[in-house]
Amino acid sequence: MQQQMLEKYADLALRTGVNIQKDQKLVINSTIEGADFTRIVAKKAFELGAKDVHINWSDDEVTRLRYEHADTETLKEVPQWQQDMFRSFGEEGMALLSIRATDPDLLQSIDAKKIAAAQKARSEAMAEFRNYTMNDRIQWSIVSIPITAWAKKIFPGEDGETAKEKLWEQIFSIVRVDKDDPNKAWEEHNETLENARQFLNRKQYKELVYQGPGTNLTVQLPKGHIWKGGASETENGVPFNPNMPTEEVFTAPHKYGVDGIVSSTKPLNYGGNVIDNFTLTFKDGEVVDFSAEQGEETLEQLLDTDDGASHLGELALVPHESPISQSGLIFYNTLYDENASCHLALGKAYPNNVQGGSEMDEAQLDENGVNHSLVHVDFMMGSGELDIDGVHEDGTEEPVMRNGSWALDFNQG
Repeated sequence: MQQQMLEKYADLALRTGVNIQKDQKLVINSTIEGADFTRIVAKKAFELGAKDVHINWSDDEVTRLRYEHADTETLKEVPQWQQDMFRSFGEEGMALLSIRATDPDLLQSIDAKKIAAAQKARSEAMAEFRNYTMNDRIQWSIVSIPITAWAKKIFPGEDGETAKEKLWEQIFSIVRVDKDDPNKAWEEHNETLENARQFLNRKQYKELVYQGPGTNLTVQLPKGHIWKGGASETENGVPFNPNMPTEEVFTAPHKYGVDGIVSSTKPLNYGGNVIDNFTLTFKDGEVVDFSAEQGEETLEQLLDTDDGASHLGELALVPHESPISQSGLIFYNTLYDENASCHLALGKAYPNNVQGGSEMDEAQLDENGVNHSLVHVDFMMGSGELDIDGVHEDGTEEPVMRNGSWALDFNQG
C-alpha cells in the first residue's frame, strides 16, 4: 500500500471530513486492526493544529467474545464514565472521526435478542451525545478502511492480503483519493449535491411515489421539509462532510404518511448479522408486516427496538450512476451500499430535515411528522429499475427518477 495514498486519505478525512480547526480537540473511533492508518490520521491532525487527539479503540474479536460469554444484563451495562466521556466530547465541541471497519458476520449465530438488548441499552445511554451529531452541533465524519474479514466477504476468492489491497483500491477510487487534489474534487462534488438539494427544496413535493420490482410505496413529506446532502455546517458555521463517500440527497419522510410495500435491493449489515431479501409493508407510516429470506429474527428485533423503529426517519435519493453502484460490488457496509442506491432509514429522523426542527422538543417534532427512535438504520431499495414521481400540492405529478437515474434538470426551475 502506497504511503502517499494513505497520507492523502488521512488529509482528506481531516480537512474535508471533520474539517479540524486549529486548537480543536479530535476524537477518533477506530479498530485495532486499523492502528497503522489511525496513527497516520493522528499525526496529520496534530500537524493541522489539533490541540489533542483522543482515540477509542475497538476489537472485533473481543466484541465477539463478550457476546459469547457475558450474560444479557452485563451486555446492557454502559458505564457511567463512558457516558460522561462522550458527553464531555460534545460539551467541549470536539470533532469526531469514526474510522469504521467491521466483520459483516461478526455476531452470526449469537442470539438476536441478546444483541438487540445490548444495542438498545447503549443507544439509550448515548442518546444525549447523539443529539450533538444528529443536530450538527459538532463536526463529525465517517470513513472506512479495509480489515481482513470485511475484505474477504467482498472478495471471497482471494487471500486476506490480496482482498484488502483490492478493497483499498476501491475505497481510494470511490472517495476520490486517487485524484490529484482530493479536497478540490470534493468541493466540486459537494457543489453538484448542493444544486440537487436546492432544486428539490424549491419543489417542496407533497409526496413521492416509488415504483420498482417488489416496491409500490407512497411517502408523504412534512411541510417545510429540507433536503440535505454532501457538506453540512455546524451551528457555529464550520462546514464538514458527515459521510465519505456520499452520493445522496436526503430528507425526512412524514412519520405517519407512508403506505405500501418496499423490497430491499442489497443486503443490510445490522448488529453483526446480514439481513437480506426482505420486504416491509407500511400502513399510516408504520410497518405492519415484514419478511426476510435471511436474518428475519434480526429484522424483527430491529423493528421492536421501540415505537419509532417501525417508522421511517429518512429517505435518500441516489442515482444509479454513482461510483459505488458502478463498481458492481456489494460492500456489506451501509456507508458504501447506501450510496449505491436510493434508500430509506428505519428509526430516528434528523431534526434539521424540517424547518426549525433543531429547536423542537420531541412532542413538537412528532406533531410535524418527524420520527424519534433509539435507532437509525438505512436500508437499500433502489436499482436501475426504480421509478420515482413527485406529487405537488395541487396533485400534479412529475418524474423525479426513471430507471434509477435523475429525470430532473437541476439547471432549470
